[in-house]
Amino acid sequence: MDPAATFGAAAEAALAAFGVAPATLRFVHHSENVTFRVTDARDGSALVLRLHRPWYHDIAELRSEHEWTRALVQAGIAAPEPLPTTDGAAFAQVAVAATGEQRWAGLARWVEGEMLADIVARETDPAVAAGHFAKLGAVMARMHDQATGWTPPAGFKRHALDEDGLMGPAPFWGPFWDHAIFSPEERSLMLATRDRLRAALVRYGKAPQRYSLIHADLHPKNVVIGAGSAAVIDFDDAGFGWHLYDLAVALVAYERHPDFAAFRDACIAGYRSERALSDADLAWLPTFLLVRNLAQIGWYHQRPELPPSPGLPVLKQAVCDAAARLVPPA
Repeated sequence: MDPAATFGAAAEAALAAFGVAPATLRFVHHSENVTFRVTDARDGSALVLRLHRPWYHDIAELRSEHEWTRALVQAGIAAPEPLPTTDGAAFAQVAVAATGEQRWAGLARWVEGEMLADIVARETDPAVAAGHFAKLGAVMARMHDQATGWTPPAGFKRHALDEDGLMGPAPFWGPFWDHAIFSPEERSLMLATRDRLRAALVRYGKAPQRYSLIHADLHPKNVVIGAGSAAVIDFDDAGFGWHLYDLAVALVAYERHPDFAAFRDACIAGYRSERALSDADLAWLPTFLLVRNLAQIGWYHQRPELPPSPGLPVLKQAVCDAAARLVPPA
């Protein structure tokens, strides 16, 4: 399937609903949602158009995502600023003729910069790369500060990545223990680990300094570095969860990187430059790294239509090893 051809007409219909005449319309990415970069012919501004997959969020949840990102922008945090349709709605619904789908389309201002993942991949100086992780930690802390001090408006609706959303019998990102990559013995280990982690998360608790709205997908492909600071994009997975889950998501892809310790320490230092993070809380980071890895396997299990990930066997072994030595903080 050619995504640009499949979704191009729907993208043009969506832009008409937002009153945008595109000077350029460029397909960017098709993964969870379909993303286009748009140049507005009226003023030359760069915009991002997303056609949301139809089964993930309902319209109330999508509106709530925009309410939070708008509040973050108003708090001075670099994030995509949502734009309304010509009739003041947050989203426009468009038909995708090639697939028979109805999709909600959202428009926001494009965030300029380079993805942190691309910088780390090309950077030869570990100290320079670590410095960007410090920027990520700082913007994450500011987001958590905003979230803990913000009262969502009436009707606000987002999912919860709590003990059940992450480690319950029907977790948000799928039953990781049922992935075919696990042997029967490993599946039993995963089930036992799920129950131990759920109990640990209940014990950790949901005090406001630990738990609020979070981005929940703050990996370095969703962090943009530009003008000396970090911006955050793609709030599709945002919901209520633990702040340490955001920190784990930011770091987990680099657990086996030779400079992981430098990246981790820089991210934590950046966070602490903006917001308190106690050593007692930080002791839970290995637990949340395991939680995130298990959630990723659950996501793969939910998406059998995708080609097998070449990194999945290594990830499977890593979670089995981590589960075998798991000792959550008291």
